Amino acid sequence: MSEFASSHIVNLTLWLLIGFSVLAWAIILMKTIEQWRLKAANRAYSTAFWGAPSLAAARDLSSLQGPLARIAKTGFDVLEETHADNAPRLAASGDRQDTLERSLRQRIQQERHEIEKGLTILASIGSTAPFIGLFGTVWGIMHALKDISKAGSASLDVVAGPIGEALIATAIGIASAIPAVLAYNYFLRRVKLEEADLENFATDFLHLALKTGFSLKKGG
Repeated sequence: MSEFASSHIVNLTLWLLIGFSVLAWAIILMKTIEQWRLKAANRAYSTAFWGAPSLAAARDLSSLQGPLARIAKTGFDVLEETHADNAPRLAASGDRQDTLERSLRQRIQQERHEIEKGLTILASIGSTAPFIGLFGTVWGIMHALKDISKAGSASLDVVAGPIGEALIATAIGIASAIPAVLAYNYFLRRVKLEEADLENFATDFLHLALKTGFSLKKGG
């Protein structure tokens, strides 16, 4: 392989790693903003929901958004369907408590999938970037050794430059991987905490529905 082709492969590896780093930081910024918004939305809805005088009054909090609001809306929709005058759909058939539990659980899983978006990319960058950098380093060293062989000298001046340039790929690979791995672990923990909060809210919603006899009548 020609000198140009070898150098081109190493440069391509470096640019790929730089692209990985930019993508990782973009996802980190996006997820940070997303987490802040979700936390604020959940806090606002939780305050409004528990401040409502009844479950029926809480149903009217449709202007608020966020995961908790969507879970509550799912629960309210199920309660309304099970009390509809027309024949119930298959999705609303069966025991009311089982139907409500199933719907809330499905909604929680959907919310988790939304919150997890982007984490797979961070995990992939964190696991592959060091190996891509190592590939670039090995390829660069092979190319450097060929040049050294052609020069017929193994002095420090001849070896240090090419080998040092080749090691840059490994350094960039590690530099790309570390933030991605740290961010992935942090956001994964946040996902678990968010899911726990959603499950707690869904459990409380179910208990409220049981207390009111699965009714949304005013005063119920």
